[in-house]
Amino acid sequence: MASETILETHHLIKEFKGFVAVNDVSLKIQKGDIHALIGPNGAGKTTCFNLLTKFLTPNSGRIVFNGQDITHESSPEIALKGVIRSFQISAIFPNLSVLENVRIALQRSAGMSYHFWKPEKSLHHLHDKAMELLTQVDLQAFAKTTGGELPYGRKRALEIATTLAMDPQLMLLDEPTQGMGLEDVARVTDLIQKVSVNRTILMVEHNMKVVASIAKRISVLQRGQIIAEGNYQEVSQNPLVLDAYMGRTDAQLEGAQHA
Repeated sequence: MASETILETHHLIKEFKGFVAVNDVSLKIQKGDIHALIGPNGAGKTTCFNLLTKFLTPNSGRIVFNGQDITHESSPEIALKGVIRSFQISAIFPNLSVLENVRIALQRSAGMSYHFWKPEKSLHHLHDKAMELLTQVDLQAFAKTTGGELPYGRKRALEIATTLAMDPQLMLLDEPTQGMGLEDVARVTDLIQKVSVNRTILMVEHNMKVVASIAKRISVLQRGQIIAEGNYQEVSQNPLVLDAYMGRTDAQLEGAQHA
């Protein structure tokens, strides 16, 4: 049985005052996959992400999600459809507890974003769901901890929990292990794999060991264009990819921390 495509782009182009940052990019993301978007610095990965999540509008091309053209829809509109993004910098409320951070995300998904004036007890029905999400990301023991007090890797886990609270069909993770030590990288990598069950994940990631260990399919960008696609073994042996990474050998590419 053929895999079902959840997100596809057709010939996306984005220019900035004559500079072509994304040049004729056509992607197909299969439902249930962890799909990685990699490439050297300046390859157009973040711009591509910004196009997919409607922070930018393409000059030309189409974006289709679950068979519907979303090219001209706004970020809130596609979020309601189930396309949810995290960012390079952890976006949490540092002065609220871990539980409260997740509960706010649950309020938003339940259409209760503007109910802050109501008594806290009116939100208690969200407590069990919030704790369930914290358990999924191994933060249940930190429920009462202030978000700003969490170690960096745990903050990224909290951000994933708030993303899950939005009930995403497609999670877009922008460099989820950036700036982490080895222990946190391993923890977050395991977490991404864990939460990918029954979900689709598209991620930009610089750590090639992470990509090699969890990505089912990889698209490689260079100068705004896709130069290779396939599994890690295929793309890591592709001459165009090796050249894009400044002539590194396969072993060097696998150990690279920055693409």
